Amino acid sequence: MAGTGNGQWAYFGSFTKDGGRGVTTAAVDTDSGALTVRGHCDEVVNPSYLTLAPGSAFLYAVSEQEEGAVAAFSLAEPGSPRLLGDGPVSVGASGPTHLTVAAGQLFTANYTSGSVTALAVRSDGSVGGAEPEVRPHRGSGPDPDRQAGPHAHAVVADPRWHWLLSTDLGTDSVWVYRLDHTGAALIPHGQAELTAGSGPRHPAFHPAGEVVYVVSELGSTLTGCRWDGESGTLRPVRSVSTRAPGAQGENYPSALTLSADGSTAWVANRGDDTIAVFRLEAEEGSAELVETVSCGGRWPRDLVLGPGGRHLYAANEVSGEVVWFDLDPVTGVPTPAGAVPAPAVSCVVFG
Repeated sequence: MAGTGNGQWAYFGSFTKDGGRGVTTAAVDTDSGALTVRGHCDEVVNPSYLTLAPGSAFLYAVSEQEEGAVAAFSLAEPGSPRLLGDGPVSVGASGPTHLTVAAGQLFTANYTSGSVTALAVRSDGSVGGAEPEVRPHRGSGPDPDRQAGPHAHAVVADPRWHWLLSTDLGTDSVWVYRLDHTGAALIPHGQAELTAGSGPRHPAFHPAGEVVYVVSELGSTLTGCRWDGESGTLRPVRSVSTRAPGAQGENYPSALTLSADGSTAWVANRGDDTIAVFRLEAEEGSAELVETVSCGGRWPRDLVLGPGGRHLYAANEVSGEVVWFDLDPVTGVPTPAGAVPAPAVSCVVFG
């Protein structure tokens, strides 16, 4: 049975077009990992991905639709997010799927238009005040259905906030931008090519800061890349499958999350509907598949560690629930521990 929470909160993003409830708020019992849903905020269309500004009381959401936008919420009352300003602000592009806040800016990856956007974050947590800065990507890949043009899927800042990385599913590459803290927010810097047809979706920095792991949606792979934070260059080293040996049928990995000590990674497989557990060797940039387990539902779109790192949460979009798992402290293998209904859920963050 879910507890009443002990000062921690979770926020779910969802697709309102498919029956999602917008942004859902849930209390977190950090001892058991249990969630108790407290309320919903449906003021934003398709808030499919959320993020919290580091060390602040503000929550940000994309509005994933043709006229893409972002929205800012105050968490002065953590259980009741309050929409800031006059509502969602345009990103000047279509289909934003991911966002992050760094160096006083909010950045979005715009899947449909294949671009990255930068917007200023005001001191009160709201977004806007000037026209969004939009950087279009160029190129394509060998899959005519999914890679006819660029499709930026995620944006992640390096630990020192000197660089921004954007995985692009359509161009089979990771785009690197220099973050200018005084002038234009995004300065194009370089492009790291991954395997043709792999469709890179989501990157994550290893805690040591010298390796970036990238999960690829079309190739069902996890790739370790060497990262040079001085020159802003990324070099792929080796890739491994995210699937269990002998797995058949279509599969599209989505989310990637790493343990705080950098020893373990977890990848969500949509299609196989599994969570893949990897043992990492950051010095070599390698990953070894340990085990795959059921995600507890269908189509796990997001995967995230809870407060303290002892529990893992899967947002199962099609079956409509958030499942939490206890983690083996040695192997990192998840064991299902509970679930709450969450229609068309797509993201979970903790604050």
